[in-house]
Amino acid sequence: MLKTLHKIVSVGLVSEAVPPIDELLRVRRVLDGRIAAVLGRALCIRHVDAGSCNGCELEIQALGNPYYNLEGCNIRFVASPRHADMLLVTGPVVRNMEAALRRVYAAAPDPKLVVALGDCGCTGGVLGECPASLGRVANVIPVDVAVPGCPPSPVRILQGILTAIGA
Repeated sequence: MLKTLHKIVSVGLVSEAVPPIDELLRVRRVLDGRIAAVLGRALCIRHVDAGSCNGCELEIQALGNPYYNLEGCNIRFVASPRHADMLLVTGPVVRNMEAALRRVYAAAPDPKLVVALGDCGCTGGVLGECPASLGRVANVIPVDVAVPGCPPSPVRILQGILTAIGA
């Protein structure tokens, strides 16, 4: 114990340097202003899993952690397509989800945006078009932005969302 106290006294105060100014905070302020100018409120997104492997869902879930802080950017996920400004669709559209995806698209109010996420949503992925799958999301509903990747990183997903709203 005395040895440890002696070491503390001899070394003195050791701490990290003061962090630099974070320019991302200014970007978020501008982003909040753009979202408010375009929509007048927060951007509401409804996520639809049309048959994915859940790789994209893990990356979408990462957007909610403190590092990416999607809520801090004034972007929220909603449970009902009737409250959504944007549909975020993952996976190839399997035949069992075709009717559900069409109903969700029809239920979303106009003007609605659609972002196809991941290689499966953009191209159909490894399944492509087969007896069990209709392939890419654009084969079923109109797509505004396609974000490729297997799975795309949270930053790429956020870029796709912001591209769709024109921010």
